[in-house]
Amino acid sequence: MEPDRGDRQGTTAGVTEAFLAHRPFLRALAYRLLGSWHDAEDVLQDAFVRWSRADRTDVDEPRRYLTRVVTRLAVDRLRARAREAYVGPWLPEPVATDPSPFGTVDTSDLSIAVLHLMERLTPPQRAVYVLRTAFGVDYPEIARIVGRPPEHCRQLHHRAAEALSGHPRFSADRAETSRLVDAFAAAARRGDLSALERLLHTDVEAWSDGGGRVRAALRPVLGVRKVARLFAAVYRRPRAFTASPVEVNGQPGLVVGYVTRTHVLTVAVTDGLISRVYLVADPVKLRPFLTQRHQPDQQPDQVEAGRRPGTVRDRVDRQPDRAGEVQELIGDARADPLRGQQPVGQQQGARAHPADDLDDHGSSA
Repeated sequence: MEPDRGDRQGTTAGVTEAFLAHRPFLRALAYRLLGSWHDAEDVLQDAFVRWSRADRTDVDEPRRYLTRVVTRLAVDRLRARAREAYVGPWLPEPVATDPSPFGTVDTSDLSIAVLHLMERLTPPQRAVYVLRTAFGVDYPEIARIVGRPPEHCRQLHHRAAEALSGHPRFSADRAETSRLVDAFAAAARRGDLSALERLLHTDVEAWSDGGGRVRAALRPVLGVRKVARLFAAVYRRPRAFTASPVEVNGQPGLVVGYVTRTHVLTVAVTDGLISRVYLVADPVKLRPFLTQRHQPDQQPDQVEAGRRPGTVRDRVDRQPDRAGEVQELIGDARADPLRGQQPVGQQQGARAHPADDLDDHGSSA
């Protein structure tokens, strides 16, 4: 007998309700795996479509089923992204986390610094590492999610941990980070090189991502003197300058605006000093960050797929030349927009291990 209209609507509502109940967790999972808000939202939309079309009579635990779908879709996205060319360094898309779009999921280890480090991992390594380290999933369950034996999942986790070892441990002290990022911006605005240098770790690195649309360094700027000179030169020049405190990926940061440009500034702290500076200026990456706190939560079938930020398919904004000091430090992104680029997944040295690939069915649920 054909179900009446009310029954069909009830079924549809139940499917959506079941998905929405787990969406904050699924969003947190997808974003940790991808470091991209655009891609995470696309994955959630695809996962909802699969969920709505699936035979759910044998699904006892929707969260487990949806975790498998989201993980495999995200791994497919990571593999595709690794084959794309990108202009300059790739940085994760910042997310405003006050209030958090991830519900009650802990964001203390969701910093730009941590996500940037995870770009060193192959997609299977990252999937296992995130499931195990961030969400505490046991190896038998991870094996069911990724379609590999538990022992192989242990090896993937071990290789991921090895790939991330040898890098500075970043402090999660919010008060310390807030003090340092404020002092950094203030000293840069004054052009006070001595004050800036006192805030910086010996091994400091500054990474910037303009996505080929706005001027940004094509390579990381390394060393106390160069990083101090760069930010003193950039921040002291504009007359119209604002620096607004904001929570970025669970850590204190700044939204910096000058002239017609805006960027998000975050730092990582090691031994009480700034060891990493991250500047995201790509306007496509910033659009969700600047608007997400003011938009109502959307139903999963209403999410609009966003443009992939920064790929070479997008046009390169041609900006006026800056002062020679800045030019010397960041290079010319206009002269050859592809100069120095690498596939996104290989920028941080990710190397696939022969045993790392998931099984052939990839993202199938």
